[in-house]
Amino acid sequence: MAEADPKTTAAPSLDAVRTRIDAIDAEVLRLVDERAGLAHVVVAAKAAAGDAGKFGLRPARETQIIRRMLSMLSQGATPGLVIRIWREMMAESLALQGPFNLSVWGGADATRTVELARARFGGAPGLKLATRPEEALAAALSQGGVGVLALNPDTAWWGRLLAQPRVKVFAALPCLSSQGPMGALAVAEVEVEPTGSDMTFWVTDAAGGAGSIEEALGRDGVAATCIAVAGGLKLFSLAGFYQADDARLARAPGGMSGVIGAAPTPFDV
Repeated sequence: MAEADPKTTAAPSLDAVRTRIDAIDAEVLRLVDERAGLAHVVVAAKAAAGDAGKFGLRPARETQIIRRMLSMLSQGATPGLVIRIWREMMAESLALQGPFNLSVWGGADATRTVELARARFGGAPGLKLATRPEEALAAALSQGGVGVLALNPDTAWWGRLLAQPRVKVFAALPCLSSQGPMGALAVAEVEVEPTGSDMTFWVTDAAGGAGSIEEALGRDGVAATCIAVAGGLKLFSLAGFYQADDARLARAPGGMSGVIGAAPTPFDV
């Protein structure tokens, strides 16, 4: 049987395309509504397990979900669209499960930091602007609290996490590499787990230039990049997921140093 000539095959009418879009919209809405309803099932399951009221934020799982979605793309959806949709759905689900709020300290560019926070956490959580880094860090200790703090050369707020091990860095913003260089970090009282492609944040009071510290770490097999210097402290991003008691970090320069968290590497889209 002869195949139809694609040049003579009639394109679907605009009305037919619109009808198909309407049908897809209805099915998408049905599935989104079902997905949102499962948040209440999660609440009941947590209560049965004795975890009622526990903050449900799981950064590693969220990242793995989005990476899986991106790997399934095959037609017209862009990675950026998929990331925005899933971020919003996951944030909405988290907000339905219990308290979820953001405290944002933006440094010299508060507007940009708020944009980064909303891009990462969606529109579901409440958001307050902090006038000082200490306010955002304190908010991260409240139930359902997340602090988003700018990397600013005027303050080494991240150094305070050495004395507050309950609060950890779990996200670097922006989470899309196409949105520019790292401008802020998100912190919360959450479990930080490896995702398979991560960066660890490590602070040291070692004297000397950042380059010499990077070289010392490199000789021990640790790829490090200095991302902030303030108040006599230096903050480094280490390629990979490092535990706080890693022997290589124990041998690194500095008398006061430590891991303050880790984050997935940005989505390279």
